[in-house]
Amino acid sequence: MANQTETKIQELSEHIAKAYELKEGVRPVTELVPDLEIDKAYAIQLETINVQLATGKKITGKKIGLTSAAMQKSLGVDEPDYGHLFDDMAYENNATVPFDRLLQPRVEGEIAFVLKKDLAGPNVTSFDVMMATDYVVPALEIVDSRIKDWKIKLEDTVADNGSSALYVLGNNPTKLTDIDLKMVGMTFYKNGKLVNSGIGAAALGDPAKCVAWLANKLAAYDITLKAGEVILSGALSAAIPAEPGDSFTAKFSHFGEVTVTFSKE
Repeated sequence: MANQTETKIQELSEHIAKAYELKEGVRPVTELVPDLEIDKAYAIQLETINVQLATGKKITGKKIGLTSAAMQKSLGVDEPDYGHLFDDMAYENNATVPFDRLLQPRVEGEIAFVLKKDLAGPNVTSFDVMMATDYVVPALEIVDSRIKDWKIKLEDTVADNGSSALYVLGNNPTKLTDIDLKMVGMTFYKNGKLVNSGIGAAALGDPAKCVAWLANKLAAYDITLKAGEVILSGALSAAIPAEPGDSFTAKFSHFGEVTVTFSKE
């Protein structure tokens, strides 16, 4: 039975990977396996991660998703989810991203933590996160679902590496002693037009609490957050769909800004 389970996990990981080959979304894994459990969805994600590592890619951090009450309610869940970040996902501030790298991208403004110490759960607190953080920096996360038309349930996005795609970090590293993350305001612009706004407290009430949740969640899989890793702590407002040629900027109060542009083709 164990071998059958491992084979199924591998098959579902390969199913999601086909989206890259086909250059279009695939059927939800929850349609293929209607009774898919969340632990199995994370197992599918980790299978995909191990395949990526085998190709020479390096993990640079993690992303946390579903940190807002509204997003959790929309998927019928009561906790966030997470995905892995790789070195080839990172872009510098003001970069132009080739649109053909993506399928159906959306962009979010977030606060990124860069760690100076390892964080290993369980029992990690927000204070532990603050002590382990080197600095925080404005960030944009570009999420992208390999599931056709974003027709996802929680298990689909978890299996699909938390709908991770790319991320962009700003140029203004800030020590946590110099800022109250809960009160950081963000305004979000698409092609120079204000499209939404948010505040640090939108992420579970405190972005540091999100990182603590992640460290404790990962303990169940014997995964530790490592010094030097980037942790995207969760969107401060709704994700906005991107099209070729679009430009996005997130401006944070007392904290700087970060911009990304998509190529026209």
